[in-house]
Amino acid sequence: MSASQLVLGVKLRDDARFDNFHGDRNAAAAARLREACEHPSPVPVVAVCGDADTGKSHLLQAVCHLAEQREQTAVCVSMEELLPFGPQALAGLENQSVICLDDLDLIAGLESWEEAVFHLYNRVNDYGSLMVVSLSEVPGGLPFLLPDLVSRLRHGLTIQLGINRDDDRLRILMARAEQRGLVLGDDVAAFILRRAPRKLADLLAMLDRLDENSLRAQRRLTIPFVKSVMGW
Repeated sequence: MSASQLVLGVKLRDDARFDNFHGDRNAAAAARLREACEHPSPVPVVAVCGDADTGKSHLLQAVCHLAEQREQTAVCVSMEELLPFGPQALAGLENQSVICLDDLDLIAGLESWEEAVFHLYNRVNDYGSLMVVSLSEVPGGLPFLLPDLVSRLRHGLTIQLGINRDDDRLRILMARAEQRGLVLGDDVAAFILRRAPRKLADLLAMLDRLDENSLRAQRRLTIPFVKSVMGW
């Protein structure tokens, strides 16, 4: 399978856009990223850094949606999915206007992959494209082997995300429920937050489960109904 087949097969989530990236904690960071995409600087790379539960993947897909709205070509690649195909899978990505590499830290310590990303960076720079990567930490805090790659990433724009607080998690939960057409009262949302796992992805997966059961049973989301579905 070629890189182009891999990349073009990646489907963007329709709900991963800048206008539905909720929560105050990282609102300024998201706005800064959007500004960098709308008014790119001479630096061809933006590093979005943060823990696994901060919305990095959402933002990278939002970057691609924005590029498409601006009639640019864009791809978003999960490094985890790309790893089995080898570094050659990165060939040709520079032909896109915007290239997003999610979870780039997964290649730290893999010399052939680091070299491939370094050469991709150089081609992106030559083509005048924009590369946006997500990392679990700032570039200098990761165990990359190739100093030149770290240097390029550090000299780009670095945007750091923070862990969502409870009030942010509540806003995200309420906004996602509204987006799905679910009526979620404040008391029910607060109850879910008290019982739900801390990880945002798990919380939203729980909302999906509640939505499915609500539709099947034709029931509103009440605290007793949530208790029965979740076994609490």
